[in-house]
Amino acid sequence: MDKKTVGIIATVATALMCGCPGLFGMCWGSIAAIVSFVPGAEIDIAGSNDPETALMSGIGALCLGVIFLAIPIVVGVFTLRKRNEEIIDYNDPIPPTS
Repeated sequence: MDKKTVGIIATVATALMCGCPGLFGMCWGSIAAIVSFVPGAEIDIAGSNDPETALMSGIGALCLGVIFLAIPIVVGVFTLRKRNEEIIDYNDPIPPTS
């Protein structure tokens, strides 16, 4: 298989396995963080009804979502970039200067 094909497959796979959960995590985190400021909201995060718990879990989900979204971008950049195929021999003698 060509290196470009492998790079495309890796980028698509990481976009599906990391990018989509990252988007969902960011959506849920933003909703949880916003709801923590709504007075009188019925909050139930892991059995806790404390607004601070909703805020901290929302911020945590936002941070994890950003990391999960960065993974496909990094994989795409590193696998699909053009590499310099020119081989430089650093053992050549230095030409004389005049």
